[in-house]
Amino acid sequence: MLLLRNKVKIKVLEIANLRTGLFAKPLSMGDVVYLQSKHFDEQGNLITIPHADLNYSDISEKHLLVPGDVVFASKGSKNFAAVFEGGNFAAVASTSFFVIRITDSRIIPEYLAWFLNYTNTQEFIKSQAKGTSMPSISIKVIENVEIPLLTFEEQRMMIQIAKLRVREKDIINQLQIQKDKKIQIQISKLLK
Repeated sequence: MLLLRNKVKIKVLEIANLRTGLFAKPLSMGDVVYLQSKHFDEQGNLITIPHADLNYSDISEKHLLVPGDVVFASKGSKNFAAVFEGGNFAAVASTSFFVIRITDSRIIPEYLAWFLNYTNTQEFIKSQAKGTSMPSISIKVIENVEIPLLTFEEQRMMIQIAKLRVREKDIINQLQIQKDKKIQIQISKLLK
């Protein structure tokens, strides 16, 4: 496993531009998706296919997300980073997100998102939250997070390890569900 401890570290503000998401009132129909925290799980995976609920004509071009933008959920207890991959829809981030647009070609967006989701980084970020009923992370906190500068190969390796770990957890969870079903069937047979 790579040791992140001895690597050169750079602050997020040195490798990216950060801004807050857009405040908008969603409509029933539109042509731009208004991304909100509810569209994601705790790890930043898109769990629903959001429908377009803003009009393109009402949005400034600068607010549109581009593939590779990292969105960071800064409000509430569910703080995560996710990479906007683009796809078949135009989107803007809501005010519950910071939008991080990488400006340094040495950093892969998925690596930045992984690092912001990394347990130790999350503990630090959450320790800086303000507010009790609706904790909030300031943009300054994210700007000053120090990220180890790894080679592309090392960044890709970290991303791959993280993906494999998620897959392993899913498989273990599915095995547990199957075991539970089998035990319930056996108990039902014994009780009949």
